[in-house]
Amino acid sequence: MNFKAVLKALGMLLVCEALLMIFPLVVAIYFQGTDISAFFLSILITGLFGVLLSQIKTGKKIMYARDGFAIVSLGWILLSLFGSLPYLISGVIPSFIDSFFEAVSGFTTTSASILTHIEDLPKGILFWRSFTHWAGGMGVIVLTLAMLPSVGSGTVQMLKAEYPGPTPGKLVPQVKETAKILYKIYLFFTLLEIIILKLAGLPLYDAFIHTFGTVGTGGASNMNASVGAYNNINVEVIITIFTFMCGTNFTLYYQILKGDFKAPFKDDEFRFYSVVIITSIILITFNLYGDIFSSLWESLRHSSFQVVSVMTTTGFATTDYNNWGMFSKTILLILMFIGGCSGSTGGALKSIRVLLLLRVMKRELLQVIHPRAVYSVRLGNKTVDEKTISEILGFFFMYILIFMVAVLIISLDNLDWATTITAAVASLGNIGPGFGIVGPMGNYSIFSDLSKLVLSLCMIIGRLEIYPILLLGIPSFWKKTNL
Repeated sequence: MNFKAVLKALGMLLVCEALLMIFPLVVAIYFQGTDISAFFLSILITGLFGVLLSQIKTGKKIMYARDGFAIVSLGWILLSLFGSLPYLISGVIPSFIDSFFEAVSGFTTTSASILTHIEDLPKGILFWRSFTHWAGGMGVIVLTLAMLPSVGSGTVQMLKAEYPGPTPGKLVPQVKETAKILYKIYLFFTLLEIIILKLAGLPLYDAFIHTFGTVGTGGASNMNASVGAYNNINVEVIITIFTFMCGTNFTLYYQILKGDFKAPFKDDEFRFYSVVIITSIILITFNLYGDIFSSLWESLRHSSFQVVSVMTTTGFATTDYNNWGMFSKTILLILMFIGGCSGSTGGALKSIRVLLLLRVMKRELLQVIHPRAVYSVRLGNKTVDEKTISEILGFFFMYILIFMVAVLIISLDNLDWATTITAAVASLGNIGPGFGIVGPMGNYSIFSDLSKLVLSLCMIIGRLEIYPILLLGIPSFWKKTNL
């Protein structure tokens, strides 16, 4: 492993994070908040560490796959540690573990929060909380590649490590240019939604906050009642549309820009993603009608918003779905496992994996009926190779195993079943709100420090799709080899 190159890249990440902190500092200064000095100190500390590490002479510039995994896994942990400084220094969150939990939740776009009385907090802090969603949504590594000089051949390994599953791949030959293209599309959606939300009646500050939560599929709001606080149907429709779009593979938008307007409709994953959302909305709408809401329109309004919010792992809410019937809540729980598309800002298992798992199941059943027949698993016009299928099966097993271990550990807090199970699901899937105490109108403050650390680890594992973090625990991963 090229340890010097890893440390240099980590330094560049911290420099990038220090630059990102300038934006909430400007907000804090504008609103004359009590958090101005906290951001000054956080920028100074983060920038100093970043500059010192980035000055390390690397010697050989060759970087291997394990170096990329080390940079990404350690990088996200470091980003969260230094990202917790504004909360800690300002005194908004005096506990280090709580501050770390909130920072991890932000960068992983989870929106699981320990904060209460959100509307009373300094504007700069709330801006930073949502801005970390925006930075983490497309990937901090991708952002760093787009903003700062590359680390030579390591850019490919870093990009692969941050998106270890079925990925969008390189849009153009140069990885740095791919990162720039992705962020140009991302930035376009961001600016467009801010403008539209402002026109729909939101204050400019609120428009920024909810846009960051939408395009990053993070879901943090500056209102205790989330989006429901506005009771504005136009705002809800806008957020629903943009959330759906940002839960879609971003390479499809690049293909559209290149003139292939049929790209989404030819994509198997997008069709599956859309069908699951539409079906869920219809089922929940009729389940809510007459029981929770007296109007069919109200049922459709809230079911569509919550289905898209949960499926894309965003976590915004317009109502407390804790009060919905078991049928509707069960559908939402299933959606928490499925998640958005590959190459999107959404989390969880990802729609493409679930789709391929279903096709593998179909193949196995057909194989039982016709043992001598040869069946292949296809995605679009291509046959999926057995290595990819094996990787998806392995990923699914690890995902469920991590979920069960997390549930077992946090069950030591002796909370109810709904809270315990959905806290693990919502953290690993980067969703945020679950059911019970951690429902859309609740928070995670009731958990013990051990549970918060476990849930923080789940958020990072889920965001990086398992492999980079688990590899850190394998001794051979750290050996100095060229493999």
